[in-house]
Amino acid sequence: MIEIDALTKVYGAAQVRAVDEVSLHVGTGTVFGFLGPNGAGKTTTIKMLAGLLTPTSGQVRLGGFDVARQRSAAMAQFGAVLEGSRNVYWSLSAWQNLMYFGRLKGLRKARVAERAQDLLTDLGLWERRHDKVGGFSRGMQQKVAIAAALIADPPIVLLDEPTLGLDVEATRTVKNWIAEQARELGTTILLTTHQLDVAQELCDRVAVMRQGRLVADLPTRELLARFRERDRYEIRLEGAAPPGFDAVTREGVTTINVRVSDPREVYDVVERLRAQGAVLESLTQVQPDLEDVFLALVSEPSHA
Repeated sequence: MIEIDALTKVYGAAQVRAVDEVSLHVGTGTVFGFLGPNGAGKTTTIKMLAGLLTPTSGQVRLGGFDVARQRSAAMAQFGAVLEGSRNVYWSLSAWQNLMYFGRLKGLRKARVAERAQDLLTDLGLWERRHDKVGGFSRGMQQKVAIAAALIADPPIVLLDEPTLGLDVEATRTVKNWIAEQARELGTTILLTTHQLDVAQELCDRVAVMRQGRLVADLPTRELLARFRERDRYEIRLEGAAPPGFDAVTREGVTTINVRVSDPREVYDVVERLRAQGAVLESLTQVQPDLEDVFLALVSEPSHA
């Protein structure tokens, strides 16, 4: 659904490569996490994808349409909610915003009304549909922006920091909506966020950029598995640890982190603990989260 081939953007006489030979292919119904630190080239890539910047070289296709040569058709495949921007008109009601954006995108009035009702109901805003968006909480404004981006049923949606600043309830609503759109309706979601726990929970696949290049593009589970620390274990004990062990105790539970060269060595540690009267609660291999992986990728260029 999203095809980016050898995309490159070079700036100025100094020939600074903000984006350097990036290639990505994202299938239908995928929640795709596009991550990177500030200055990595992620925003430049997105602007080229959205037709806001002209690439120096390379090609972008959305739903099979070339962004450079078939711009109108390509943009019809695409909706966006950008963080930090007023994506809707605050002086209008939620209903008026959706009617405006639906008609702007060429939908018949009856179809816009039908689609607006579905979206506002799904996002929990139907009872407030006639209230001005400027009086809404940030979470409600974000929901209206999402509904406006979806009003014409684009097969691809860019969500830039969709849960940033939202309360717990609004965050959960937006997360559920993202999962439903992708897995039940087949929408391709391009998700950009610095909230890596959100990306880990929602994304089927994750790409990470560093200094204009891709340093990872893998299914989320596979990416996490590649960084699993096979030599690190966590031992949890009831009560305090015996002398001689580096441990942390909170609320009556003690945690000991053990690094070994051979997995069998961890059982020697367990036997030493038992011999000193410790009561073992659990033994688990340490699993990385996406934040661990992200930091490793953006700090170690050898990881690819």
